[in-house]
Amino acid sequence: MKKATCAVLVAATLTTAVTMRELLSQIVKKEDCFFLSSLHYTTNGMRHSYSKQNGGLEVITGVPYDDLSCKHCHTSGCDRCHRAEMNGSYEYSVEASKEQGICLECHGRERAMIDIDQAAKEEDVHFKRGMECMDCHSAREMHGDGTEYVSMEEPGAMDALCENCHMDVEPTTSHTVHGEKLDCKACHVRHVVSCTNCHFDVFLETGKKKAVKVSGWVFLINNKGKVTSGNMQTFVAKGDKTFMMFAPHMSHSIMAEGRRCDECHGTEAVQHVRDGEIRLTWMEEGAVRNRKGVIPVVNGTDYRCVYLDTEDEEWIPIEKHATPVYHYPAFGTPLSTDQLQRLAHPR
Repeated sequence: MKKATCAVLVAATLTTAVTMRELLSQIVKKEDCFFLSSLHYTTNGMRHSYSKQNGGLEVITGVPYDDLSCKHCHTSGCDRCHRAEMNGSYEYSVEASKEQGICLECHGRERAMIDIDQAAKEEDVHFKRGMECMDCHSAREMHGDGTEYVSMEEPGAMDALCENCHMDVEPTTSHTVHGEKLDCKACHVRHVVSCTNCHFDVFLETGKKKAVKVSGWVFLINNKGKVTSGNMQTFVAKGDKTFMMFAPHMSHSIMAEGRRCDECHGTEAVQHVRDGEIRLTWMEEGAVRNRKGVIPVVNGTDYRCVYLDTEDEEWIPIEKHATPVYHYPAFGTPLSTDQLQRLAHPR
C-alpha cells in the first residue's frame, strides 16, 4: 500500500466515525483477500444467528446487528494473531499465531471450559496430551477460502473432525448400535459451558457482556443428519422479554471413554421432556443452579429457567417475564418425537 494511501486512511479514521477495518474493506476487494470473506473477519456467525430474518434475538430487541458493538469483536487484520516482538521491534510470525493463548483471548467460552476442567482434574483428553488448537484447526478455517460462510456449522466451513485423526475406530457395540445416526460428540463431549441470562440492556448501555455461566450438562440436538452435542443460551431484553436458543456445540471437554447407555436412555431428564416441561436453572442460596447431565432438545417442551435483572452488581429474579422465544441457529434442529421415544426406553 502506498504511503499516500496510508496517510489518507489515517486521516479519515481520525476525523470520521469510519474504522480502519471498514476502510480496508472498501479498498481491498474480497476476491483479492480470502480473509475478508472469513468468519473471523465478517462475524457472519453472530450476524446470522442474531438476525430477525432467521428468528434470532433481534426479534425481541428490535436493534439491527450493524448497530451493535459486537460486530467489531472479531479481528480486523493479520497483526492480531501474527504479530510477534523480536529484538525490540514487531515482525510477522506464523509461530505466534499458533499459540493457544492467542485463540483464548477471544474464545472466552473455551477458556472457561479449560479452567473448569483443570480445577476438577478432568482435562480434555487432547489438552492433557499437550495438544493445542492448531493441532486440529486449519489455516483455511482461520483465513477463509473465499466463500462467505454464515456459520462455522455450515457444511464446508470447518476442517476439524474427529475422524481426521480417529480413522480406525473399533467396531464395538457402542460404535455400531446407533448406525450412522450419532455423532462422536454426543457421547464423548463431557459437558458444555452455557451463558445464561445474557443481559442485552446492560450490553447496549455499557458495551460489556453481563451473564451467568453454568456447566455440567450437555444437550442433544440434530445437526447434519446426526444427533450431536449442543448448548443453550438465554437472554433478557427490554426489562422482561426473554429468549432461549439451542445450537450444535463442540465443547473442548472430550472424554476418551464415551457415555454409558443409561446416561442418555430412560433418564429422569428424558421423562420430564416427554411430559412437556423440564427445569434447567433456578435460584438457590442466592446463586444460579442448573440441572446436570444429558438433556434432549425437543420442540414444544417448556425449558424452564430463572431470568434475572441486574442491580448494583447483584442478580435479582424477574417475578413476571414474557414467555421465552425459542431459536435454533447454526443449522441445528430439535429431536423428533420418534427420537425422543427411543431415548425413553432404558438400554
